[in-house]
Amino acid sequence: MSGEEALSGKYAAYPEYRDSEVDWLGEVPAHWFSTKVKFGYDITLGKMLQKESKSFEDKLRPYLKAVNIQAYGVSLEQVGKMWFSPSDLRSLKLIDGDVLISEGGDVGRSAIWRNELPDCYIQNAINRARPKNNRSSRFLFYWMNMLKGSEYIDILCNKATIAHYTVEKVENSPLFIPGDDEADKIANFLDHETAKIDTLIEKQQQLIKLLKEKRQAVISHAVTKGLNPNAPLRDSGVEWLGEVPEHWGVRRINLLFSESSTRAKTEEELDFPVLSVSIHHGISDKELNQEELDRKVQRSEDRSLYKVVHKNFLAYNMMRAWQGGFGSSKLSGLVSPAYVVCQPKTTLNSYYFELALRTSNAVTELKRFSRGITDFRLRLYWGEFKNIEVPVPPKDEIEVILKSISGTNLIYNNLGRVAEQQIKLLKERRTALISAAVTGKIDVRHFYPESRQTPEFSNTNNKEVAA
Repeated sequence: MSGEEALSGKYAAYPEYRDSEVDWLGEVPAHWFSTKVKFGYDITLGKMLQKESKSFEDKLRPYLKAVNIQAYGVSLEQVGKMWFSPSDLRSLKLIDGDVLISEGGDVGRSAIWRNELPDCYIQNAINRARPKNNRSSRFLFYWMNMLKGSEYIDILCNKATIAHYTVEKVENSPLFIPGDDEADKIANFLDHETAKIDTLIEKQQQLIKLLKEKRQAVISHAVTKGLNPNAPLRDSGVEWLGEVPEHWGVRRINLLFSESSTRAKTEEELDFPVLSVSIHHGISDKELNQEELDRKVQRSEDRSLYKVVHKNFLAYNMMRAWQGGFGSSKLSGLVSPAYVVCQPKTTLNSYYFELALRTSNAVTELKRFSRGITDFRLRLYWGEFKNIEVPVPPKDEIEVILKSISGTNLIYNNLGRVAEQQIKLLKERRTALISAAVTGKIDVRHFYPESRQTPEFSNTNNKEVAA
């Protein structure tokens, strides 16, 4: 049996194959014919961006760009509008069944247009493939998925530079086509089987989301209510905090920390690693590389402009504090001048306060103390931050809480990794299944969904693809 043993024996192979004469493709069913995409589909590039209306009567119309083509289909987020000439309106309007192929961005990513908007056009970051002579849109969509997964497109477009999957490149991409009826059957099979796999992927993604929510709930409860469910509580007198264990203290930030504006001066300090503060992971514990420096901090070649942090210092990004952009430093390093650095006045573990300030109620409080006209411009200055009140358990209890949280993180990290691995395997299975079907490695001409399945289709009693 050829075709990688017909995908591990789950499906039958075609009775006869021939050499495709394409090195990376191998054999194809003997009755399939070889061609290029341009002989089965009309390829049209979208219009250059032009937002100005040519006259008072002209209308700006919605258009799609590369970012609107997503793995799950067409995204209607960030749909812009621009002017189209009368000839553009005729030639670039999308109709049901058009295959959209990214010319730029993630080159070769494809989606099928299903009239998600009543009147929509394309920008020049998208190639539109329209079937000739009733060719199958869905077969081409899956074929493009196979080309993308095989790295053919990335190699063709030279991903080492700015990649473009031009009209000419799309038109001259190889295409092996079965008969029209057979192409529809292959597409029907893939619609059905990939939908099952996508459902399993979505369930794993939902599980990951629930794990994150549960983890945060456990941590939030630990840092605001402690670990003893029977501990007597008292009103903290702080709205965002509510009740706390009655033996806990509540203090303003300025009683626990002082602002530090110390800049790197000594040779040792100038050699400290440049760190960043993430809303998800706190302060980084390693030197940022050049790309991260350009993206994450206001870069300066002069390290003497950076602020110094030491182990157990607290630092936050003024513009992202209200999103949880806090971190307790695990080492001595340098941070952007745009950060506020808080030097501890006590020997308490600052990581506890980082976690407390990341809780949803605390983030709401931080936003209330931030200054700015819009969320985009909000800034939390030390003058306001120092007046925020936080819970303060006894020192030994803080360490017990942090040890418990470390164990919690370990458990949820392991569960998350298992779910991520399942998603990876499912995606690999999906890619392999598409490739096998559209290249004829498996014969799905006798496929019928579930109860209508015929014995000719499968060699293994119709086991589920994603089993």
